[in-house]
Amino acid sequence: MPAKEKYGAQPPIELLRQWMDNGGWYDLADKTWKYLCDIIFITAMLPPTGGRNGVTLRYMRYFNLLYVEPFEAESLNRIFSNLLEWYYLN
Repeated sequence: MPAKEKYGAQPPIELLRQWMDNGGWYDLADKTWKYLCDIIFITAMLPPTGGRNGVTLRYMRYFNLLYVEPFEAESLNRIFSNLLEWYYLN
């Protein structure tokens, strides 16, 4: 992630957030609104540790957070054995 500025903003992230808020950007060169549509954002990130910076909550509000704890071998064995048993009985 980009380094944070003095007040905690990250300019590239703020540009993406502005698009998510307003659907585009105002072009200063020809004084027109640039509307962007049919864009899907898929993101992935790790916790902010070491050299990684966190993302602002103003930007995070646009995404769903999904976390899955890794399964132990015993749990996976039980899940898939039940699925196979159900499959063969039906």
